Amino acid sequence: MPYLTVQNQRLHYTLHQDDPTGTNPPLVLVHGAGGNLYHWPPQIRRLPGFQVYALDLPGHGKSQGPGRDQIADYVEVIRDWAQALALPPFVLAGHSMGGAIAQHYALTYPQDLAGIILVATGARLRVHPDILQGVRTHPQQVAEMLVDWAYGQRATPEMKRQFIRQFVAVPPDVMVGDWAACHVFDVRDRLAQIQTPALVISGDMDKMTPEKYGRYMAEHLPHADFALIEGGGHMLMLEQPLIVAQAIRGFLDKLVRK
Repeated sequence: MPYLTVQNQRLHYTLHQDDPTGTNPPLVLVHGAGGNLYHWPPQIRRLPGFQVYALDLPGHGKSQGPGRDQIADYVEVIRDWAQALALPPFVLAGHSMGGAIAQHYALTYPQDLAGIILVATGARLRVHPDILQGVRTHPQQVAEMLVDWAYGQRATPEMKRQFIRQFVAVPPDVMVGDWAACHVFDVRDRLAQIQTPALVISGDMDKMTPEKYGRYMAEHLPHADFALIEGGGHMLMLEQPLIVAQAIRGFLDKLVRK
């Protein structure tokens, strides 16, 4: 489990190396608000045939804090991290807040990217005021409320318990910053500017970023494919890892063939 110091913070990430030819674009996985790299299951973190990085954002998982309260600031962290590793153009996959980061990255540094994968996210991520306040004052209550919004019908009780445990373990300032960053994020009028090839993955049971959010992005991004996961909730990659991994693999293979 390597670490790298970026912007005076020690960042934790994992690396799966399985690209025999060395010609495929690396895949970089970024989690959502209050998450960590293990929100990406092994089927995706260890995708056969590709070099896959999964990153704990500042203040999350095993990475040092503080966190950030602007999507643009998280973009700068990832760019500095990628440059420190001398990554070639890579595919940036983001879940929820991570999807906002991927969109903003594509708008700001398109030359760095071979593609973006937007999982259970939207071009706008407004947050209810009760959540913004509650994550600081009553995180347990917010976690218990959100867990039923976050998972679809295929979630196990243990998945839900794990979600609550991880949610309340995140430092309050980090959690507040993440939700604040999501609340002001809105690039709906800029999607047409993103020329980077994109894959949008949505779940038809996602209550946090509904299917219509994904369809909107896919319709307004110039070069986007859309995949709908039946029965998928907001944490669809944990609920149905093989199906999500298959969709990601198909998109990557398509990029490689071009």
